[in-house]
Amino acid sequence: MYFKEFDIRWSDIDANRHLANSAYVNFMSHTRMGFMIENGMSQKEMVDHNVGPVVFQEQLFFFKEAFQGKPIKVTFELGGASEDGMFFEFRHNFYDHKGRNLARGMMKGGWIDLTTRKTCALPEALRPLFDTAHKTKDFKVLTKEDMRAHGQVPKGLTP
Repeated sequence: MYFKEFDIRWSDIDANRHLANSAYVNFMSHTRMGFMIENGMSQKEMVDHNVGPVVFQEQLFFFKEAFQGKPIKVTFELGGASEDGMFFEFRHNFYDHKGRNLARGMMKGGWIDLTTRKTCALPEALRPLFDTAHKTKDFKVLTKEDMRAHGQVPKGLTP
């Protein structure tokens, strides 16, 4: 399974002296981008194919506090992907230096064409990325409906 190890920096802690919410999000992002870069999908490949990742939804679940002074590990797993690679779900677990699960995060997203700014299938040349990813036990083939299963829709300013 893919993971990255992080030292908790002064800038990663909040007023309660534990790892801040924003740091969890940043560590998840750094971990998944590390996986992508190490498996042939760096900024260069994204530019070459005119695609970029976009976040639709992100959730965090906290179990135990993480404090400065001890490293943490953040895992990366693929929880789902659409058949054409347009949509994906990435999952992350956070572990302390003793192997205790501190938190879990999930991010659902897709790929956009950087010219049209609309979702698009992941180019064929980049699809092996998902083949190499460690998959969760409940991995599923995602549909457009799965991306909006939370029921949230845009709302105007007027009540």
